Amino acid sequence: MERFNRISRTGERGFASRKANDFCARASLAFLVATLLALPLGYSRAQSPTVADTNVGSGSAAGQSDYLAHCASCHGETLDGGFGPALRGKAFKAKWAAMSPDALIKNIAETMPPANPGGLPKATYQKIAAFVGKSNGIEPEGNEAGASPTPPAAASDAGADEYASGGVGDIVRNEDAVYHQVIAARSTKLAALSSVNETTLRNPPPADWLQWRRTDDGNGFSPLERITRVNVDTLSLAWAKALPAGTNAITPLVHDGVMFINSAGTVMALDVRNGDVLWRYTRPVEVTPLGPPVSQPKSMAIFEDMLFVPALDNHIVALNIHSGAVVWERLVEKTKGDLRMTSAPIVVRGKLIIGTAGCFRPILPRGCFIVGLNARTGAELWRFHTVPVNNEPGADTWNGAAADKRTGGGVWTAGAYDPATKLVYFGTGQTYHIGSLMVPGGKVSRSNSGLYTDTTLALNPDTGKLVWHYQHMARDVWDLDWSFERMLFDINYNGTKRRVVATMGKLGILDVLDARTGKYLLSYDVGLQNLVTGIDQRTGRKITDLDKEPRPDRPASICPFAIGVRNFPATSYDPTRGLLYVPLGDSCMELAWNKAADPDIVYSPRPHTDADGNNGRFMAIDVAGKKERWTARYRAPVISAALATAGGVVFEGGRDRQFRALDSDTGKLLWKIQLDNVPAGSPISFGENGEQYVAITTGGGHPNDFTRSSQTPEIEPAATGTTLWVFKLPSKPE
Repeated sequence: MERFNRISRTGERGFASRKANDFCARASLAFLVATLLALPLGYSRAQSPTVADTNVGSGSAAGQSDYLAHCASCHGETLDGGFGPALRGKAFKAKWAAMSPDALIKNIAETMPPANPGGLPKATYQKIAAFVGKSNGIEPEGNEAGASPTPPAAASDAGADEYASGGVGDIVRNEDAVYHQVIAARSTKLAALSSVNETTLRNPPPADWLQWRRTDDGNGFSPLERITRVNVDTLSLAWAKALPAGTNAITPLVHDGVMFINSAGTVMALDVRNGDVLWRYTRPVEVTPLGPPVSQPKSMAIFEDMLFVPALDNHIVALNIHSGAVVWERLVEKTKGDLRMTSAPIVVRGKLIIGTAGCFRPILPRGCFIVGLNARTGAELWRFHTVPVNNEPGADTWNGAAADKRTGGGVWTAGAYDPATKLVYFGTGQTYHIGSLMVPGGKVSRSNSGLYTDTTLALNPDTGKLVWHYQHMARDVWDLDWSFERMLFDINYNGTKRRVVATMGKLGILDVLDARTGKYLLSYDVGLQNLVTGIDQRTGRKITDLDKEPRPDRPASICPFAIGVRNFPATSYDPTRGLLYVPLGDSCMELAWNKAADPDIVYSPRPHTDADGNNGRFMAIDVAGKKERWTARYRAPVISAALATAGGVVFEGGRDRQFRALDSDTGKLLWKIQLDNVPAGSPISFGENGEQYVAITTGGGHPNDFTRSSQTPEIEPAATGTTLWVFKLPSKPE
C-alpha cells in the first residue's frame, strides 16, 4: 500500500527538531527558529515510513547524500547544528534512543521540509533517518534479536550536551492560555461538521459547495445572492493563503464553514473565515509526467463523514472530515502506461464514481474506464470500459483494429447525476492513434466511428450498465474531443418542458440531448471553428470539410487548435435566466498525419485566421433560443471556469491575471482585480454567518494554461506557486 501521511490538528504534542535545506537558504535566522523548532499544534501522521522499510546498511550512504541535500544547511554537514539544532550528541541520543524504533523516521517524515511537511518521497525520509540514526549509534530499524538496546545517556550529561555545540538548542513551545483557546475553538468547529447524506448531496445548503460543480446537475451555479450587480464593486479581499506549489485547475469544497482543498497532494481543512488550518494531510505522488504536468486531480467529493481524495497514481483515499484520519484507501488500477485519474469523483446512492484518462497509448488488456466503488469501504462494484473490444457492443466500430490499436476514450471530467432519470452522465475524449479510423479516408460509417470516443454515456449508477449513448463526433481524427462537463436542466423545447443534458466540445458546438433517452434535440455553434460545415438537424451528425482531413503529405489548416474553442475551464448554467456562460479562446492549427509516430497526429498552433488582437471571449448563450446573448472580448484568453450566481453576477478570470465580475444579463464589467498569478482554477461561492464569499486559486502549469501561452507571448509564463484568494463584501457596521 502506498502511504498517505496525515497531519491532524487535534491537540497532540509535536516534536522539536526540524530540517530543510532549501527553506533555510531563503529565510532569516529568527524565522527559521520559529518555523523549524516550534511545531504547530498537534501535527501527527498516520502511516509514515516505518522501520520495517529501512535498510540502514545499504541506505545510510545514500541517506548522507539526501541529508546533505535537504537538511545540512540548517543542521550542519556534520549534524552539529547551526540554524537548526544539533542532530547528534548525548542530548539527541538520550531523546531518541529511549523512544520507539519508528519515532525518528516518523518525526522527520511529518515535519520536514517545514514549507511542505511530508513533501519528500517516502524513500528519502527512510534514508535520512537511517543516516541520522546510525550517526548516533541508533538503529532506526530496531535492534538485532538478542542484542542489548543502546542505553540512553544520563540526564545530567544530556542537559550539558545541549549547549556543547553552536547554533540553536531546544525551544520550549509557548502553549499558554491563548494557544489552548485557539485550539479548542478549532476542535469545536471540526466537531460541528454535519454528516453529508444523500438528501444533502441532492439538495445542498446554499452556503455549501459539496462537489466539483457544486450540485449533481453540473451547473456550477451558486444560489447565494448577497453579492449583486449593485454592490459587487465593493468586493474586497477577506484573506489569502499560499498553498503547496503545484499546477492549478483546483476546485475547493466547502461544508459547514470548513473548506477542503487539495494542492499538489496536500489536502487541508481550512476555516473559511480566515484560512486557519484545521488539519492537513499530505501524500506525495511520484508518477511519470503525462504531457503538460498535473499535480493533483481537479477536486474531491464529500459523503457522510468522509472526504474522498483521488490521486494521480490511481489511488483513492477516504479521510475523516473531522480529523483527516484515513478511513480507507484503494488502488483502483496500477498506473501502467499513461492511465491516470485527473477528475473529481461523484457520489450517488452510496457509490463513489470516477473515470480514468490518459490512454494515449494502448493499455492492455483494457484502456480507460469509469469505475463505481462502495463509498463506505472502497470495494469495487463495477467497471465500464470506454473503448469496447472483442464481442462487446460497439467493438465493430474500429475498422476491425486489434485491441492494441484502439486508444483514447479518456474521462477527465467529473460526471453528473439526475435523480429524475436515475442516471449518471459522463463524457469521453477522442482517440490518440487515428490510423485505425482513417479508412476509408474522409467517410464516416459505423465501422470507423470509433465508439465510445467523443460520446455522452448514460449509465446506471448501481450497476455501471450502459443505458444509452450519443456520439457527438464520430471518427474524431483531429483531437477535438467532448470530454467536458455534462449539465442537466429543463428547457422549453417546441412548447414542451424537456429535461435535457447539454455539453460543449472543443469545437465550440453545444449539443443538447433528451436526458432520459439521449435523443438529439438541438445544437448551437459559437462560430469559431471551420472544420464542421453542417449539422444534421434530425440526428446532430457533424459534416466535416473533406479538405481538412489529416494527410501525411501536407498539413491541413484547421480552427481551432487542439486546445479547443473551449477546454478545461468549465461552463456555468444559470437556471433562473436560462443562460449558459462559456469561457472561450480563439486559435487555429496546422495538422498532419504522421503514420510512423505514436500518437500519429502532429499539430502546430497558429493565431486565428480572423485574429483582431483579442484571443479571449466570455459568452452568454440562450440555450433554448439557440442564440448568443452577449460576448465580452479580451486580449488574453479566459483561463478560469465560469461561476454564475443568483445575485446577477458571473465571475471569470483571464491569463492576464485579472479576475472579473460581469453583469449576468448584459456582460458589463462590474469589478476586477489583478492577482499575483493566473486565476486558472474554478471559482466557487459559499457562505458563513450571513456573509457570501467568492474564492479562486491562482497559479499556472496545467495543460490549458500551458497551451494557451502562445496566444499572448507578451505575458510571461505563470510563475511557480499556488495561492488561494477569498473575497467578500465589506462587513456591515455593528
